[in-house]
Amino acid sequence: MWTRPAPSARELRYDVLLGVGMALAGLLGTELARGGSPTHVDLGIGGVEAYVLSAAVALPLCFRRRWPIPVLLVVAVLFVVNGERAVFSFAGNLVTQSTMFMAIYAAVAWARDRRLMKAAVALVFVGMFGWLALNFVQALRANAIEGPNHALFSPYVSSVIISVALNVAYFFGAYFWGRTAWATARQRAELEHQATELATQQMANARRAVIDERLRISRELHDVVAHHISSIGIQAGGARRVMDSDPAAAKNALNVIEDSSRTAVNEMRQLLGMLRAADPDVDVGTPDPKAPQAGADRLPALIAEANGLGLEVGFHQIGAPAELPKTVSVSVYRIAQEALSNVRKHSTARNAHLTLRYLGDAVELEVLDDGRPKHAPVGSRLGHVGIRERVGLLGGESEIGPRPVGGFRVRVRIPLSTPIGVPGD
Repeated sequence: MWTRPAPSARELRYDVLLGVGMALAGLLGTELARGGSPTHVDLGIGGVEAYVLSAAVALPLCFRRRWPIPVLLVVAVLFVVNGERAVFSFAGNLVTQSTMFMAIYAAVAWARDRRLMKAAVALVFVGMFGWLALNFVQALRANAIEGPNHALFSPYVSSVIISVALNVAYFFGAYFWGRTAWATARQRAELEHQATELATQQMANARRAVIDERLRISRELHDVVAHHISSIGIQAGGARRVMDSDPAAAKNALNVIEDSSRTAVNEMRQLLGMLRAADPDVDVGTPDPKAPQAGADRLPALIAEANGLGLEVGFHQIGAPAELPKTVSVSVYRIAQEALSNVRKHSTARNAHLTLRYLGDAVELEVLDDGRPKHAPVGSRLGHVGIRERVGLLGGESEIGPRPVGGFRVRVRIPLSTPIGVPGD
C-alpha cells in the first residue's frame, strides 16, 4: 500500500500562512456579517466570542498537512460551535464555510493512515448530517419555515431538499476532490519511481553493452594473437631447418618472425585497456573454431547475407585495397554487421549502401539508408554504444545519427598504426 510522503518544509510554511490568512479573513468576514445584518446581533461572551470563534475555526489549517486527521476533527467541532454560538456570523461568513471544506480535503488528500482517515471522515459526516437533521426538527417544532407561495412542495420540504442537496455536494465534493488529489500524488510518485528504475536499467544495459562489446573484441584478439603466434612458430621451425644449408632463407624467416611479433605486441597493447575493464564475472570463453574469421575481406559475403534477408545493399569501395591490421579488419566487419542489422530491425528502409574507403593512414566505413524509424519500439540503441566503444578503443571517431536529407548514417574512421601500403619493417 502506497504511503504519501510527509509534506515538505515549503508546504508546511505555506500551510501556516494559509491558516493565519484564513483566520484574519474570518475576523473581517464576521465584521462584515455584523454590519450587513438587518437586526441586532449578539456577539457572545464579552462581545468578542463571535470574532474568536471565526478565527479559531481557521487556525488549525496551519497544520492541515502535518496532522490532517486531528485538524479535521478540531475544525468540525469548532464549525458546529460557530453554528450554535454565532449564528449571524456562521451564515454570512464564507471563510468559516470554506474552512470545513478545506479540512475535509486535506484529510483525504494527505492522511497516511487511510483506514483512520475514512473512519474520521465518516464520523464527521454523520455528525454534520445529524446536526442538520436536528436543526430541521427544531425548525419544524417551532414552525419556523413558512412562506406565502403555493408550490409543488411546502416551504419546509423545499428548504429540506435544498439544504440536503447543498450539504451533500459540499461534503462529498470535498471528499472526492481530496481523493483525486491523493490518487494524482500516488500516480506521480509511481511514475517517478518507474522513471528512476528505467534510468537505472538503461545505465546497467549501457554498461552491459560496453562489456559485451569488449568481450567480443577480446575473443577476436584471441584469433589475431593466435594467428601471429602460429606464424611465428612455423617460420621459426623453417629457419631452424635451413639455417645451415640456406642462411638467406633463414634470415628472411627471422624477419617475418620479427614483423609478426611486433604486430602482435602492438595490437595487444592497443586492446589491453579493454581486457582490464572487462567484467571478471563474465566468462570470456573461446571462439568457435568452425566459424569463419570476420574481416574486411568478408564484407561481400555479409552484404550477400543481408540481401538474402530482404534488404537491398549496395557496396562501393574507394581506394586501392590493402591489408589491414587484424584488429581493424575485424572491427570494420563487426561495425558493418551491426549497422546493417539495425537497418533491418529498426528502420523502414528497403535499401542501404555500404562504402569502404582506404585513406592511406586510416580506413573509413559508412553505412547509409533511406528509411524512417519504425513506429514500434526502436530498441535500446545499445548497438550504437558498442560501435562507439569499439571505435574508441581503436582511437577512431564515429558519427551515428539521422541524415539531413532523410535516412540514417553510421560512419566510422579508424586510424592505422602504420599507413596502408608502407612496410612494417
